[in-house]
Amino acid sequence: MPRYLSLVRIDESSVPAEGPSPELMQRMGELLEEITKAGVMLDTAGLLPTAQGTRVHLKGGDVSFTDGPFTETKEVVGGYAIMQCKDKAEALEWAKRFLKVHGDDWTLTLEVREIEEG
Repeated sequence: MPRYLSLVRIDESSVPAEGPSPELMQRMGELLEEITKAGVMLDTAGLLPTAQGTRVHLKGGDVSFTDGPFTETKEVVGGYAIMQCKDKAEALEWAKRFLKVHGDDWTLTLEVREIEEG
């Protein structure tokens, strides 16, 4: 079965100041339990804010480092999931359910891509 990478893209400036509510965390836990029991979820995690990250850039053979936050970037990767699904339609259905768990207070985008098996 193919594997899919789902990248959670967020606008850090739109994240509620208090972070995820206890209700959201409960709904998320229930969804993660369901997707794990279904044998779909292989790995998932949220990422710390960009203020704690570093970008490593290669240009013309030179490597440079830029510490976060990355204010010039509107959307950043806030988390990921690796799922094993029968097809892309199933991966997209789980992605839709993940987004809906967040309710109206969040603005998120998921980028779902099949992992090339080699």
